[in-house]
Amino acid sequence: MEGTEERSESARQSGIRSPVRTRQTIEQNVLDSLVYRECICQRDLEAALEGAREGSVDLETILLDRYQVSRNALGAALSDFYQCPYLPFDERTSIDADLFKTLNIDYLKKNLWLPIARHGVLIDVLTSDPNDPEKGWDVRRAFPGATIRYSVGLRRDIEQFLAAAKTSGKSTSLGTILSELVHDIPVVQATEVTTSVIDENDSAIVRLANHMILEADRLGASDLHIEPYADRKDTAVRLRVDGSCFTYMKIPAAYRRAVVSRLKIMANLDIAERRKPQDGKIRFKLAGTRHMELRVATLPTAGGDEDIVLRLLTAKEPMPLEAMEFSSETLQAIKSLAEKPHGLILCVGPTGSGKTTTLHAILRYINTDERKIWTAEDPIEITQDGLRQVQVHQKIGLTFATAMRAFLRADPDVIMIGEMRDKETADIAIEASLTGHLVLSTLHTNSAVETVVRLLDLGCDPFNFADSMLGILAQRLCKKICSQCREAYHPSLQEWEELTQGYGTQHWPSLGIEGGEDQTLYRGRGCEICNQTGFKGRVPIHEFLVASDVLKKLVQSKSRPSEILTAAMNDGMVTLLQDGILKVRRGLTVCSQVRAVAAR
Repeated sequence: MEGTEERSESARQSGIRSPVRTRQTIEQNVLDSLVYRECICQRDLEAALEGAREGSVDLETILLDRYQVSRNALGAALSDFYQCPYLPFDERTSIDADLFKTLNIDYLKKNLWLPIARHGVLIDVLTSDPNDPEKGWDVRRAFPGATIRYSVGLRRDIEQFLAAAKTSGKSTSLGTILSELVHDIPVVQATEVTTSVIDENDSAIVRLANHMILEADRLGASDLHIEPYADRKDTAVRLRVDGSCFTYMKIPAAYRRAVVSRLKIMANLDIAERRKPQDGKIRFKLAGTRHMELRVATLPTAGGDEDIVLRLLTAKEPMPLEAMEFSSETLQAIKSLAEKPHGLILCVGPTGSGKTTTLHAILRYINTDERKIWTAEDPIEITQDGLRQVQVHQKIGLTFATAMRAFLRADPDVIMIGEMRDKETADIAIEASLTGHLVLSTLHTNSAVETVVRLLDLGCDPFNFADSMLGILAQRLCKKICSQCREAYHPSLQEWEELTQGYGTQHWPSLGIEGGEDQTLYRGRGCEICNQTGFKGRVPIHEFLVASDVLKKLVQSKSRPSEILTAAMNDGMVTLLQDGILKVRRGLTVCSQVRAVAAR
């Protein structure tokens, strides 16, 4: 074709054109830009070009894999050259599968372009080469009369998007489901109060509810929030991943009640009651033999609508204690106390801080044929052989206190109570620990010292509690630095001062660390694995109070929290903030994350 130069096969497989065609353009712009940004040195660049000319491996692969050029840097250089945005792969990006009805995935993979979304007559297209006239003609033939808006992407980005589009096409895309809603379900006005649109057998509504739950599980979300709005605004669907919320998708306002009602039906709730909160559970089957339980809570909001929140509780195996990022001293102390024949061990922290996971890790450590272990939980999130686990059921009167009384008649060695919610349960737990049983439980308090004060405020006998107490473990979860893009850096003097002040100037010399700007800390640069956040997963920080004779006397005398804290630290207790700073030094998290969850 006139004006079109010959391409190498390697260039057809890469977001960067081959050196044969683009010596005066790409070499002078994109590649020089990489050198200017210090992503690669000139000598390595020339070696990469030579390797690409041989044709065995494309230039993109050589730059990314052999010379460790980041996708972001390469994408930014392409964006500057083509004067259009760079779109990296993001698994949260919702691709409209309706745009693929007349397109072949294999064809798109070979030619490296795909449609992403439609906005009226405007269609967003991702391509490896926005200036390629052949691709431009193919796009216009596929979408005649539409306005095309291009984004540039690497070959790897495009292939990952196509793989995601292929998978979502098999499971029916969100766009297809919503289009079926438009045709199959009558639109209900915001002021209309009726259940005529709610049909648990309606396939589109059923598949939409299932789609949201499956996507939440795929993205590793802990919560799923459905938030209807008045004034005909779209209903927001938000997910919480690694402790942070983001809007995943939006549902047309006309179908907000149908979606909420479907979820209420799945949780066996009253769909006609929209004036007061309700709570229930959904047992959802995932691929294969996997099952997931969801806690469902509804709350009435302005405009006569209801918010609904689903907490995802995927059944999983218990973790070993060694995998829970305990310090060596704390790990040894926990193992020692867990071997005791009787006493009370508490794990405390806010909702979602990993308390149940920690208790099951302790149970796994002591779970042997010689021990009979009973647990009462609500719900049962983690299962393991050797434990006799009881699901608490408040509606029929099977409470934690009721289960505890039954356990004491069943000759246990170890008892685990999911939560000490009231004085009755706390008293029975303390009594059981004093009569020859090891008792483990959780409590919602902010620190180990506050747990002592909370139980005494509940009315527990201070002498019995002091005699039964073995240890109290407080914990939080911080965002973990992404292992794929973690990089070392030298902190500023101010940042180093914040670390020393947070740990405590009187305790810092005990670490034997000197200097500030010469030290090395770590941070996440941001990559496609962590969605450019620099964080992936979470790491726990701990505070373990071991009951010494001095502490027991302070509990018996109902001493002030400050006195108990001072005594505990004199006995060697490391606070949440201090443990977090130690994990900052180890390169697991950053100081801002520690302060966000453990600031006193």
